[in-house]
Amino acid sequence: MYAANHWGGSLEIASENDHDDHNRRNKNTNDTDRASLYNIQSQHSGALDETQQTLKWTVIVLFIAFLVIGLPIIITKSLPKDKSRPPPPDQYTEALHKALLFFNAQKSGKLPKNNGIKWRGDSGLQDGSDATDVKGGLVGGYYDAGDNTKFHFPMSFAMTMLSWSVIEYEHNQRVGGSQNGSTTPDDHTCWQRPEDMDYKRPSQRISNGADLAGEMTAALATASIVFKDNAAYSQKLVQGASTVWKFARDQGKRSPYSRDNLFIAPYYNSTGYYDEYMWGSAWMYYAIGNSSYLWLATNEGLPRHARAFTAIPSQRVLSWDNKAPAAMLLLTRMRLFLNPGFPYENLLSSYHNATSLTMCSYLPQYQAFNWTQGGLIELSQGRPQNLQYVVNAVFMASLYADYLEAANIPDYYCSTTFIPLNMLRDFATSQMDYILGKNPMKMSYVVGHGKKFPTHVHHRGASIPNNKVKYSCKGGFQWLSSGKPNPHNITGAMVGGPDRFDKYRDVRSNYSYTEPTLAGNAGLVAALVSLTATTGESIDKNSIFSSIPPLFPTAPPPPPPWKP
Repeated sequence: MYAANHWGGSLEIASENDHDDHNRRNKNTNDTDRASLYNIQSQHSGALDETQQTLKWTVIVLFIAFLVIGLPIIITKSLPKDKSRPPPPDQYTEALHKALLFFNAQKSGKLPKNNGIKWRGDSGLQDGSDATDVKGGLVGGYYDAGDNTKFHFPMSFAMTMLSWSVIEYEHNQRVGGSQNGSTTPDDHTCWQRPEDMDYKRPSQRISNGADLAGEMTAALATASIVFKDNAAYSQKLVQGASTVWKFARDQGKRSPYSRDNLFIAPYYNSTGYYDEYMWGSAWMYYAIGNSSYLWLATNEGLPRHARAFTAIPSQRVLSWDNKAPAAMLLLTRMRLFLNPGFPYENLLSSYHNATSLTMCSYLPQYQAFNWTQGGLIELSQGRPQNLQYVVNAVFMASLYADYLEAANIPDYYCSTTFIPLNMLRDFATSQMDYILGKNPMKMSYVVGHGKKFPTHVHHRGASIPNNKVKYSCKGGFQWLSSGKPNPHNITGAMVGGPDRFDKYRDVRSNYSYTEPTLAGNAGLVAALVSLTATTGESIDKNSIFSSIPPLFPTAPPPPPPWKP
């Protein structure tokens, strides 16, 4: 993609600050990138700065609008839909087809005639109307969960996960919301179908937010790889990723997007942005091939500030807030198949080792996490909605096993013990089987899958009958408290899941058990895609590297035969 000398590395885009970081790479102090969430106290987030109307911000907002509107829908349409594997081809493939339908039920904006969800209609057609520079540009995208809010941080993560699953297995601005504690009509104080919303849905600007911009970069970069056969569209995505990445790396923007924001922090609070730097730079390298991104991804300051190598269980759990485990797995892929060597090997080796330790932590014999008696790993560590973390672990375990198999590595180390790959695969399938019905409750936690599944899902659109009656903000709460099953099944939605005693309360008002999320279902789709391919075709080893120039000079041709 760059016309630079391949042997000398492609055109560098590292900032001056990044080269200063390089000069201080082995120092422990005075690092300009050291300002993580835990020691920035003097920066003000300025989350609602309405006065900054610069050209750069306008461009960024336009790319954000594109991410919200078009990219999510295009990606979900591109996911593999017909992968079968023996055994068992039916359960995972059937669940995958249904899991994809959830995204149709979550669509906002003008819906296509073939949307396939009869009880959904057009909604949120005025979203973004209060933003003068993106008039109407925030119509579309997806509602986050059982509410009618569009949260861009988890939405971007969901799109990245969906694209990643397509890449590996190709063969086979936030709108609306509510202020915590508010009584003003909004997305959380009202219980209405999205089609009936009649309260104000203010859009929000950010003047800081390296984490949000970093995740949006990853979403756009991965999508550019998915659509690489459409050169013009792929390049548009790359340009968007580059623009948002510049915002993410701006020294003046480096604070969490949710800081001091009462509309966001209670729901999707970010604990830092260095994991998004690892994640975003890795995906930018795969998308563009510029070596400066790889240099940044292997800069020891990033994993240090992200606490990626910290030996605490929570750091091994992939989520919308913690991308470090996935970033290290993604960079382990590079070490296994490209092996770029010096000067990247030191950090790539550390990432590989950390990834292996993460996989070890998922195995019950190492007791890194608690397990329910019914056989479910408790990655949420007491927090609600455990299943969204479990499906991410399933995807990572299945994918890592496929990486090692493709590299002809039959096992990996946990301390001094060799762990065969089938043990990792057994973990993945056992957890997915639990979710799909092999559990003490004998029920599937994916709506519409199996004979018994949740029928009181915490979801406004699914719980209110489509009977041509427009229920008011407060009038709709009769359906939240109703003991009757939802009038509409939200097929494919994975709910929050059971508690640590394997018990599940199918009560609509108890969102900890019954609410699905966009990020959770994206992880479910990725996990199911990886499992439907595991014993059939493995990963696509090379497509992800198509934009990376040769890392080493091509060997010269042999000399002609000597003639006397």
